Amino acid sequence: MKKDANDNTDVLETKDKKNEAKDGKKEVKDRTTIVVFVGLLIDLLAFTLILPLFPSLIAHYRQNDSSGLFAFLETKVEHFRLLVGAPAEFNTVLFGGLLGSLFSFLQFIASPIIGGLSDRFGRKPLLLASTLGISISYVVWVMSSNFSMFVLARILGGISKGNVSLSTAIVTDVSTPANRGRGMALIGVAFSLGFIVGPMIGAGFSVWSKGQEGDWFVYPAVTALILSIIDIAYIAAFFKESLPEHKRNPSTRATLLQAWMYLDPRALFSFSSLTNLETKDHNDLKKIGLSYFIYLFLYSGMEFTLTFLCHLRFGFTSMQQGRMFLFIGTIMALLQGGVVRRIKQGGEKNAALWGLLVIVPSFAIVGSSWNMYSLYSGLFLYAVSTAFVVPCITTLVSTYGEPHQKGIIIGIFRSLGALGRALGPIFGSFLFWSLGPELSYALGGFLLLVPYYILRNVK
Repeated sequence: MKKDANDNTDVLETKDKKNEAKDGKKEVKDRTTIVVFVGLLIDLLAFTLILPLFPSLIAHYRQNDSSGLFAFLETKVEHFRLLVGAPAEFNTVLFGGLLGSLFSFLQFIASPIIGGLSDRFGRKPLLLASTLGISISYVVWVMSSNFSMFVLARILGGISKGNVSLSTAIVTDVSTPANRGRGMALIGVAFSLGFIVGPMIGAGFSVWSKGQEGDWFVYPAVTALILSIIDIAYIAAFFKESLPEHKRNPSTRATLLQAWMYLDPRALFSFSSLTNLETKDHNDLKKIGLSYFIYLFLYSGMEFTLTFLCHLRFGFTSMQQGRMFLFIGTIMALLQGGVVRRIKQGGEKNAALWGLLVIVPSFAIVGSSWNMYSLYSGLFLYAVSTAFVVPCITTLVSTYGEPHQKGIIIGIFRSLGALGRALGPIFGSFLFWSLGPELSYALGGFLLLVPYYILRNVK
């Protein structure tokens, strides 16, 4: 009997040690997710700070550097404005859209390369390199006394902006299918908070810049640079590598060939280098990727032309535009932090489908609105949909592939989204000025049924 009691004690002690080990691993994983959230939030505060400054920056370079590259691009924007029939007062908005499309196009090129390299060399080295590249872009912005230097800063920033797809891959590394949705929702919360607070800081600099002479942009540029340096130090100190060496892609050559292959959009849409996936999984990935691209293509077109609509129909000032996006961002943050993160495993697809259906009437309501009540009713539905669609589809796509493929898969996924964001504003502007807001928004909402039906066919 004494021996049996000792045996039972040993069993209990062994179970306790196993439970402690599990709890320890869970604590490390949870800490990693929080570290990723904070690091991404710091980065997004710096990244979004510039958004309200585009009109002031373009006006500054028009006055102080109206030759060379600026004059060339302004001529192209003027041709595009005349082509779509937009009034001359919106030249600055179209110019900002051109720069935004350039940034998204560079992300389309860089995301799968950075993701693939992280599958080979680990997440932390690529995350630090990406953040360092972003910091260098801010250094160039600080020194951009002419427009060419400013464009160079945007190019460096676009190429380096792989930390979002890396953050998603890291959450995938440290989560299980059961709690992965919570991590993706947390990334969504970081975006929502970043796009609330960052533009507010930028709006403050925008108001202050009026009447300022000289290179006033140095102050917001230095602020962004300081935030990025803090981000580098934070990642270096607190982030622990999430992809162990034994789970990495063993071949550098194969990784580079795989990454470079995705510079061809056809390979990107077909996920063609992932040859060891089952046929069903490969087909599902292609459907999810196509659905995501079409969604962001149409969504970003509406998002871009919303500025035109609110200015023409309601006479919105820059501050009123800012309050409108604050309203959208706040709803998204509350829903992602309180509802999306609690979606149970397996429910992501249905939540994304529901979100795609909700955005259809939101487009129609916003396009036909003639008072604040109807406008904000449509924007409420728009924010609700946005809060669900991207995190849920991202969670869905993160379930595919082996650990050493997560970086490249999520990199391709982000790249498809970036391509949609690069092309969407051009298409949206054509529709808006050709058909008017009522028809263009109604058509855009109707076309969003296409990604809904594509995603619905994913088993």
